[in-house]
Amino acid sequence: MAALGHVGPLDAVFQHYQAINLALWRSFELGLVAKDFLKVERFRQTFAMAGLALDPEAASRLYLEALPETVVLVEGALEVCAALSRQGEIGIVTNGVEHIQQRRIASSGLGPFISFVATSEACGYAKPDVRIFDYAAGMASAFLPDATIIVGDRLDADILGANRFGIDSCWFNPAALANGSEARPTFEIARLHDLIPALTQ
Repeated sequence: MAALGHVGPLDAVFQHYQAINLALWRSFELGLVAKDFLKVERFRQTFAMAGLALDPEAASRLYLEALPETVVLVEGALEVCAALSRQGEIGIVTNGVEHIQQRRIASSGLGPFISFVATSEACGYAKPDVRIFDYAAGMASAFLPDATIIVGDRLDADILGANRFGIDSCWFNPAALANGSEARPTFEIARLHDLIPALTQ
């Protein structure tokens, strides 16, 4: 990596990174950019915005190496997954990188409750494309559409994908964001602990 330039407050840089990263993931989900491009481009744009003379490829490599070991679970994740795994099968459908997702699950402590992980990298299609949900359904031991629900925090990927695939969905919305999209969740919760009562209504 090269020398530092003008940085500014790190929290502001991180906020810009988050916005850039989200925009690139949305472009990936629309099939407009490749995942390998996304991995580096998010750092290139962030560094350019912050005036940092750093190598985005090196930053991407270091980030991906560290990511599997830096897992912060949403409050209630372990308890809810443990409870749901006693009632049915839990799978993960993700647009993330295959080997990183496997390592993150192992580091998180959620591994014993997860039956399968369906990634866009292995499937070849990204959420909200119905083909990744069909791929995930094929990984389940016994997929029953009427007894399946997608739980996710992304309206444009998780909930819209569930709508298109024809299964129920639950929008995890802890920030109480307004839904101005075409996606229509079956349920909406602000805390993971609210999921089980919602499913038993």
